[in-house]
Amino acid sequence: MSKIEVNTVAPQCGTTLTLGESGDTVTLGTGASQSGFGRTGTVDWQTGSIKTTTFTAANGEGYFADTSSGAITMNLPAGTAGNIVSVVDYTNTFQTNNLTIAPNGSQKIGGVAATIALSTEGQSVTFVYVDDTEGWKNVQDSTSNVTGNPFLVATGGTITTSGNYKIHTFTGPGTFTVCKVSSTPADNIVSYLVVAGGGGSAGTGPNANPTAGGGAGGFREYKGPADCYTASPLNGNPGGTAITVTAQGYPITVGGGGSAGPTSEPRGGTSGNPSIFSTVTSTGGGLGGFDACRTAATGGSAGGTGGGGNNPGVSAGNTPPVSPPQGQPGGNSPGGPPDAGSGGGGGATQAGGGGGNPSAGGGFGGDGATTHISGSPVAYAGGGGGGVGGTGGTGGGANGGAAANPAGGGSGTANRGGGAGGRGPGNPGNGTPGGGTTGGSGIVIIRYKFQ
Repeated sequence: MSKIEVNTVAPQCGTTLTLGESGDTVTLGTGASQSGFGRTGTVDWQTGSIKTTTFTAANGEGYFADTSSGAITMNLPAGTAGNIVSVVDYTNTFQTNNLTIAPNGSQKIGGVAATIALSTEGQSVTFVYVDDTEGWKNVQDSTSNVTGNPFLVATGGTITTSGNYKIHTFTGPGTFTVCKVSSTPADNIVSYLVVAGGGGSAGTGPNANPTAGGGAGGFREYKGPADCYTASPLNGNPGGTAITVTAQGYPITVGGGGSAGPTSEPRGGTSGNPSIFSTVTSTGGGLGGFDACRTAATGGSAGGTGGGGNNPGVSAGNTPPVSPPQGQPGGNSPGGPPDAGSGGGGGATQAGGGGGNPSAGGGFGGDGATTHISGSPVAYAGGGGGGVGGTGGTGGGANGGAAANPAGGGSGTANRGGGAGGRGPGNPGNGTPGGGTTGGSGIVIIRYKFQ
């Protein structure tokens, strides 16, 4: 290797001096510095020296400033044209503890001989010394903080937040799309609530017996291991079905409530429809029975038994069976003389009540379940009250089930999975023939940690 030692290199003619040829790299020796060339806007980042106390910057260097323990100052070097310095918020704490930047002596920053304070979280700036008029000019200022996200990211439904958790609520069909999974495996086990549609109630024709309350839609809940809300008594952790999500779309089905029966034969309505999230299906609530020879339908919770004689017995809830149970049986009717009260529909946590005889009262609808999965306490899946054989009325189960009375029961509460209320008899003097009522539609809620 040849070595040339000179003090000055000047062009032979003109004013342009070329070092090297096209494609060559011109390198300064170790420890050497340059002046008079200007800069291209790059710095050498000092990754081995994180600044936690006041320091003086050097030309051509970039610094990571840690203000997590308190405010610090970066003193700029004596600037000459082309000098460059950069700094970045290392711990994203400039908004709490500022970084002050101070010029050297009477030199200026942006034309003003004074210090400046950086106070934006995640901020990074680059200064180039232009001349003595303007001094150090800020040629790049980033006020955005680009960081990796270790949490689950998803879309779909109506999205709300509760503390560190996102809540996706589906009141109709949709897709829960996982865009990115969490780097913490437990956070990918989501919490969920899946409630099916409640069962409808039958209508009453002339001289017909009272009709029973519809069963509540199946209620299934799972509280993920990373979650902290107050779950219902039917929380399936442990013992239920855990869902660990992956980066894909999950179609959501929200079951509609069962239909209302007419006054003409056949007078039956329909059972509710299922709600589905991934591998979890909640069964629709059973149709409320009508007349003693026509039993109620099974379902997530079963409908009650219709009033009158020759009673066929109670219908089962939690059908098909899951653990914890998704619902309860419907209430029975005592049979006997016409117009005996009909049974109430089963709810998520309580079986429907039996009808009365000779008092002819309708059975109460079974209670549902209350959960805080949405961020506040909400009750779901109550059974519908049974239709009465005489005067007076019986309420539906708490949590979405409808009440019943001689003139006709109410519909189950929408998006609560409540069963429909039964209807009084069509016998002259005891009631008016009329149609049944509808069950309440279901809901699907998914919850996970997002920060």
